[in-house]
Amino acid sequence: MNLHEDVFTEPSDVDPDTLANLGPLRRLAGRWHARKGIDLNPKADGPERRVFIERINFEPIDPQANGPQLLYGLRYHIHITTEEEDITFHDQVGYWLWEPATGMVLQTVAIPRGQVALASGQSTPDADSIVVTATRGLTESGICSTAFLEYAFRTDSYRIEINFNPDGTFSYVTDTMLIVHGRDEPFAHRDENTLKKVGEPKLNPLAAILAKRAAHKAP
Repeated sequence: MNLHEDVFTEPSDVDPDTLANLGPLRRLAGRWHARKGIDLNPKADGPERRVFIERINFEPIDPQANGPQLLYGLRYHIHITTEEEDITFHDQVGYWLWEPATGMVLQTVAIPRGQVALASGQSTPDADSIVVTATRGLTESGICSTAFLEYAFRTDSYRIEINFNPDGTFSYVTDTMLIVHGRDEPFAHRDENTLKKVGEPKLNPLAAILAKRAAHKAP
């Protein structure tokens, strides 16, 4: 990580077009859908395998500066259901972030069961895969849960690998290591899916404003 003595001064030459500066995240931008995701999760009678329907929306946000640090990113929402039930099977929101200066990739995870995580990794602008990880107890790439989840289903680690496929789809595998109350062995909770693009992203808000102004000025 490049640390600066001056932690206040923001860059002055920021490109407002997020879609043009997302590095390996560019291919995620847009709306995605799949009907054959696989989830393996712990139950009282043993592991349960479920097939799920998944929708993900990745929308570009305006460039973000932490003093001299500059990040470009996507805000995402994952919504998962199953063929058997109308109720939400999984809901998740957060951000995917790219730091062009260092090649750092970040994913923030928030789920409505009292858990958040910050996962990180390194990549290159033209990479065909992305891997980020988080570990319980770390402050830089860590996991935070409610007291109940710490007691009943403690999450010790999180890893997601995304692969961009030649046909324009993308696939992911998420591995989460759980310590389930009353069980002697850790449980490897896995989700995997391949999604097809069903919609293109909009411009980030600042880029959209500037494009509209430019259109009004055109002869």
